[in-house]
Amino acid sequence: MFTESFWTYFHELYESIPRQGPGERAATEKALGMLPPLTSRHRILDIGCGSGSQTMDLARSCKAQINAVDNHAPFVDTLNRRAAEAGCADRVTAEVGDMAELAFPDRSFDVLWAEGSIFIIGFDLGLSLWRRLIAPDGFLVVSELCWFRDNPPDELREFCLGDPSEDASLEGRRKSIAAAGYSLVHEFPLPKSAWWDAYYVPLMRQLDDFERRHADHPEAMEVARRSRHEIELFKRYSDFYGYAFFILKPMAVRS
Repeated sequence: MFTESFWTYFHELYESIPRQGPGERAATEKALGMLPPLTSRHRILDIGCGSGSQTMDLARSCKAQINAVDNHAPFVDTLNRRAAEAGCADRVTAEVGDMAELAFPDRSFDVLWAEGSIFIIGFDLGLSLWRRLIAPDGFLVVSELCWFRDNPPDELREFCLGDPSEDASLEGRRKSIAAAGYSLVHEFPLPKSAWWDAYYVPLMRQLDDFERRHADHPEAMEVARRSRHEIELFKRYSDFYGYAFFILKPMAVRS
């Protein structure tokens, strides 16, 4: 179990990079392009927005009103500042919130967007909890870790999932989607550049300085160790896993 001090150091490190997980603008725009055109009448909810790289990519690529939620206040402050600097604070608003208890009325949003964040509460639970927020003819767009090859190494399973028994295969994700009452409209894998260029390279640039500043703090060094281990796993095993985007549409409930 990680301590409060661990999470303080974790947030310090990850607040220093543009993205808090794999992703890139081209992939965000590709997923957005698989939806019907979004106008100023449409509303997006970005769930687990972090510091908002993908939120700002959405704002640049469509005219929809965007609400964003994250449980870490400094990320929310960063996103609101980015929106103000970009001149779109009138339609991009971030607030602190719990993705497991989203305080919005039913059917409030035309698109729910969860890029690299649904793992926080679990794929199945997120699909179930968030469905009520989707307006008629709306969509849920998520990116989530998947196995792209059978029998991934145990150390990779344990690090990536915590629970090695979870079925994170592409077929397993598709079964979860159907069981939660969604139809799968599109899916595609994120390219390796979305991990390496957009996420790990900026992280590695920060790690050396982070370790120098906190060499005498064991929990900070544990944050750094885990980050470097994650990078090494990707170098060794990236053919086994990655993130996939899923564009989902709730199926009509039969009476």
